[in-house]
Amino acid sequence: MWADVRKRLNASRAELGKVADGLYPQACRIGSTALLTRPGWVMAEPVPLASVRLEWEPEPEPPAVADPAEGLPEGFRTYAEAMAVLAPPTVFENRPAYRLLDADRQVLRFGPAHYFDGVNVGEAVAHELAARVADGPDVAYVADGADLPLRTRVGDPCDLSRRTTLVAITTLTIRDGDPASYVLHWRDPAKVAHAGGLHHVMPVGVFQPLADEVGDLDLWRSMQREYREEFLGSDEVSDWHEPGFASFATAFAAARDSGAVRPYALGLGVDPLTFALDLLTVVIIAPGTFDRLFGELVRENDEGTVAMAAFDGTVPQPMQPAGAAALELAWRHRDALLRQG
Repeated sequence: MWADVRKRLNASRAELGKVADGLYPQACRIGSTALLTRPGWVMAEPVPLASVRLEWEPEPEPPAVADPAEGLPEGFRTYAEAMAVLAPPTVFENRPAYRLLDADRQVLRFGPAHYFDGVNVGEAVAHELAARVADGPDVAYVADGADLPLRTRVGDPCDLSRRTTLVAITTLTIRDGDPASYVLHWRDPAKVAHAGGLHHVMPVGVFQPLADEVGDLDLWRSMQREYREEFLGSDEVSDWHEPGFASFATAFAAARDSGAVRPYALGLGVDPLTFALDLLTVVIIAPGTFDRLFGELVRENDEGTVAMAAFDGTVPQPMQPAGAAALELAWRHRDALLRQG
């Protein structure tokens, strides 16, 4: 039964996301998308990534809800434990990660966590909803507290004290040509634990340290790691100083310093289905630099298939809410972001 619901969840995330969106009629959203947000979480204009300040809290207060046991099959203590045995994605490891504790415009405060801390609540609330929509996720559905006890217990998805909130850095990568285009990703549900079966921008990666270097708060370096892995199909970085990564990072940093690569932060938002929180960013790359750095862009990577799409204000469907929000915000600010066209 649990495995059947898990399959339904993975096969119907777009439809279930619409159902989840309807559960928060009073919440703030980013533009026309389903991504939930709070006042002050979305920048009035794109902010250079280097202007975002990160702070560290080594011993934060524990979240109100952690490792819930609702709906787990017998013999399992957490949702991640059940996933690892009954429905494991291709990559599923409990690595160190950063928990977002507070967000005040351009200041983000983090504490220590692990990847499964986010899975245990986020995928569990999505699973709970999938289990309740017995007649199919496209059927109109209104929930009350008795229907969805875990979701009710968590409460406001944007309240960072209610659960361990991990941050995914969602990056819209735009080749600033005439016309401009961007890198589009389809996330294979057989390969990923989150947002399977949906289109997304790329790269996207959980903000986490390398190995056990907790406290190494560097958004740009984390993004560089994802670029090399997702765009070029490289192996995961095991050491920041390994020659392959170091040479790529040096070239990428030089392009950023010259203005040929321009990274910006756009805002923060929460997915209503899984409570995943995304830091929305956009990286504008001059066409020659893009071709030099990513001329060997893969067509398939460890998480799905890759293609170039026209940056023209349209949003492919079905689209993960964070990807849709990044596209909408970037299109809103296109005159400030783009140099071509």
